[in-house]
Amino acid sequence: MTKLIVFDWDGTLMDSEARIVACMHAAIADTGLPGLSDDAIRHIIGLGLREALQRLYPDASERDYHDLTRHYREHFLHLNDTPSPLFAGAEALLQKLYDAGYYLAIATGKGRQGLERALTQTGLKDYFHYSRCADETFSKPHPQMLLDIMAWLGVESSETLMIGDTEFDLQMAENAGAKSLAVTHGVHDKTRLLACNPLACVDDLAQMQDWLNQYLMQAA
Repeated sequence: MTKLIVFDWDGTLMDSEARIVACMHAAIADTGLPGLSDDAIRHIIGLGLREALQRLYPDASERDYHDLTRHYREHFLHLNDTPSPLFAGAEALLQKLYDAGYYLAIATGKGRQGLERALTQTGLKDYFHYSRCADETFSKPHPQMLLDIMAWLGVESSETLMIGDTEFDLQMAENAGAKSLAVTHGVHDKTRLLACNPLACVDDLAQMQDWLNQYLMQAA
């Protein structure tokens, strides 16, 4: 029986890809490192910022990582105004699950400051019982973020469903012994997601609601 549903944030509930890519390009330009393609940046969305930068620039210095982090956060939190709307149906989905009595949580590669800002701006904070960010523990696909959430809420891995748009989300779920559901409207394509063995792969939040209705009813 599923008791806990954990959502990734960027690419799963919020369409923030364009803003993340724009801010990373700006930070790279500020730092003077070689430019990267949009695809290269999209592929690391979902990781913690330090882990993402290490994948993008594996031979960079500690000073480079420090400067990139500082410039990225400055652009994302203060300078860049690229819209980051919720995906259609996000609040309605959360409302239904919350009203049905499920624990809801967030496991995200965002930092705490960025997540709190997004929750405040969208008005979604009260739907979630707990959240963990990449600057508070190990980055995905390490299972610690999910293990922390389950421990805090007193829920077993067999009672947990992780929902995300990247292989990092699905691998984290597998590493924690939890089930997963993939959504394709984020940054990783369907082939890449299916390779991680989710229970299913849906294309948007409307399909997710239909799938959850059937799955949770069967599991009850």
